[in-house]
This record gives sequence, C-alpha cells and structure tokens, in this order.
Amino acid sequence: MTDIWFALGLTVLAGMATGIGSAIAFFARRTNYRFLSVSTGFSAGVMLYVSFVEIFVKGTSALTDAYGGYWGHWVNAASFFGGILLIGLIDNLVPAAKNPHETHPNAETAPLHNSSAPMPDFAAIAEGSRNADSGMHDHGKHNTRLLRMGLFTALAIAIHNFPEGLATFLAALQSPGVGIAIAVAIALHNIPEGISVSVPIYYATGNRRKAFAYSVLSGLAEPVGAIAAYLILWLIVGNGGGVPPQVMGVMFGGIAGVMVYISLDGLLPTSRAYGKGHDSIFGLVSGMGLMALSLLLMK
Repeated sequence: MTDIWFALGLTVLAGMATGIGSAIAFFARRTNYRFLSVSTGFSAGVMLYVSFVEIFVKGTSALTDAYGGYWGHWVNAASFFGGILLIGLIDNLVPAAKNPHETHPNAETAPLHNSSAPMPDFAAIAEGSRNADSGMHDHGKHNTRLLRMGLFTALAIAIHNFPEGLATFLAALQSPGVGIAIAVAIALHNIPEGISVSVPIYYATGNRRKAFAYSVLSGLAEPVGAIAAYLILWLIVGNGGGVPPQVMGVMFGGIAGVMVYISLDGLLPTSRAYGKGHDSIFGLVSGMGLMALSLLLMK
C-alpha cells in the first residue's frame, strides 16, 4: 500500500506543476523563455531515453516471458505503436485551441503581474502572428471567444495529461527511481502548459484566481489517470494476486509510445519555440545524460 501512495503522490506533484506555470505568468517580473526552452528540452530527453532504454525494454522482457522470444517482440512493438496511436487520436479528437504550448510574448504577460503595465494590443499581436512563428498566440478575439479558447486549451491539456498520469503511476509502482525521473520530466513539461491555460482565461475574465484555478484543474487529470490505472490493475489482479506479465508488458509498451509521441510532437517543438541557438538540444542531451546517470547509479 505504501508503494501505491508513493506512486500516487508523485503523480499529483507532476500534475500540479501547471499551477507553477500559472504562478510564473502572474508573479515573475519577466518570463524566462530560455529556461522554459531548456526545461522542456530536458523533459524530452528524459522521456525519450527512459522510454527506449528502460520502459520499452521492461515491456520486452515481460512479454517475451509470456509469449516467447518471437511473439513477445511482436506484441511489444504493437503495444508501442498502439500507445502512439492512442495519444495521436486524443490529439485529433480534442484539439487544443491553436496549440497548448503557445508562446506568449512578454508584452502579453506583463500586465498579469504588474497592474501599471500597459495592456497589450491584441489585434496587433494577432496580425503580427500571421507572419510570425506558427506557435505565436492569437488574441485578436472577443473576450467570450478568448475565454472559450482558454477553456478548450485547459480541456485539451487535461485530456493529454491523463495518459501522462498513468505513465508516471505505473512506472513508479514498478521502479521508484524511474518514476521520480518521469515525474520530474512531466512536471517541467507542465510549466508552460500552465501558462497557456492561465493567460487567455485571465484576459477574458480579469480574474487571477479563476485563471489559476483552471490551470491547476487541468493538471489534476494526471492523478485521475493514476487512480484509473490503479482501479484497472485492481480489477485485473483481484484478491491481491500479481499483475500478469503480459498485461504489465503491454502497458509498458503503450506508455513508451505515449511518452515518445509527447516528446516529439509537443516538447521538442515547444522547446524550439521558446529558445534560441542550441538551447533545445542542450536541454535534450542534458536530460538524456542525467537519466542515464541515474539509471546507472541504481544498478
């Protein structure tokens, strides 16, 4: 039971990092975009390395034990691509308003934490964004439309966070060290997501508390995903028996696929959008290196 509470606690901490992003938007004098670039690149490095070196390998081991050397590899590969397909379907069925990792210029975020700062010219920002990077945020909308966009961004992020919570929880149950690494990576990944939720909602409502609350709520999907994973395992395990290796293997293969998709489709493009020069690759390699070191020290 202690392992379950530990895994759930890690998942809650990772999910609540959206609140950190919201707090940065409201209280930081100036958003450090290079930090966000390096941190999201770092998260991608951790996720990619641990997915291929640890989680995918664990899935292979469990499935080859269950199905033999030939079919075990086939089932593991199918689970991996099944995870990619699942998160890809989520992306397409519930698209974010534009992009949940939109870049918010300093001119946009300044009034959030400094009431004397001039309100940004959203129409000019929207016009300029047509010729700027595709990640730039378009605020050239009526307040109602802006609120709707913020709420849809929160919903999209919440749904994206559900499988992330499941991944953190299952990894922590199987290997606490790997679970901690994944939780840290996902927490860093959630910081810019918190900014993406809070900024449009604040400008639509003028209410900091409401913007912060929606940002935090979007992160609560991760512990919800963890609880769902626990209930699924409880139904499979029944009266305290062990989880069948084929079930754990399929879940690990799927989790590896989900994390690779999130890294390549979300984290790396976000890191490139926020940073300059080699910030993104520096964060990526640093994340891989730290993950490799931690796995070696746990041997």
